[in-house]
Amino acid sequence: MSHRFQSITPGVHLSEQVAEALSAEIRAGRPAAGDKLPTEAALVEQFAVSRTVVREAVSRLKSLGLVESRQGSGVFVKRAAFAPLNFDARSAASMQAVIQMVEVRRALEAEVAALAAQRRTAVDVKCIRQAMSALDKAVKAGGDGAEEDVNYHRAIADAAQNPFLISTLDYLRQFLRGVTRVTRANEARRADFAGQVREEHEAITQAIEAGDPLQARQAAARHMDNAIRRIEQADPAFWQQEGVQLASALLSDAIRH
Repeated sequence: MSHRFQSITPGVHLSEQVAEALSAEIRAGRPAAGDKLPTEAALVEQFAVSRTVVREAVSRLKSLGLVESRQGSGVFVKRAAFAPLNFDARSAASMQAVIQMVEVRRALEAEVAALAAQRRTAVDVKCIRQAMSALDKAVKAGGDGAEEDVNYHRAIADAAQNPFLISTLDYLRQFLRGVTRVTRANEARRADFAGQVREEHEAITQAIEAGDPLQARQAAARHMDNAIRRIEQADPAFWQQEGVQLASALLSDAIRH
């Protein structure tokens, strides 16, 4: 096809700019559903970017459900039955954006914890406890425990036994992992913050063990409320340096996934 896409402005996050330009044209029907995208070489030439940038942009389109690869044929615009879930992560490098993502977590994690309390098995409880132990070890070893924190909440989601919730959380994890890195990095700067997080996790886990969905829901919501409070209480220097760098990673994580 001979369509010429709009040019982009040189600067950071080129792959996101290319993805946005391509998705805008696709949603406008240029190219239409079923049409083949220009070749990688053609896109490199049209956008004046590297092959890596084009590949990341196309990967982003795939994650949004806009295109699909056909072995030996190329990349084609999908015939979507519904609009895919999409987040604009370009503004992620800010305290407000991180807080907004934690608000999303609060809505989901509270219900997940309540369902886990209703449905957990002995094996589920063991997995949650093991995830807590791994998180404790990571923190004691001097790490921020971000990956272990994500795994802890995933263990709770597994105990909820709802594949739709799990799929939603799996999709969001590309963003939530970055948010968790920000919150954990901030919390690691203060011993009182780290202690609070440990106590909040324990409260959630005990409620799930006890089979108390109301307490589990309240404990999980309180954990997220407190995470927001800790973000708001962060040293301003954190957001001027480490925080903004970690928050910026939300964008690159989303593109890679």
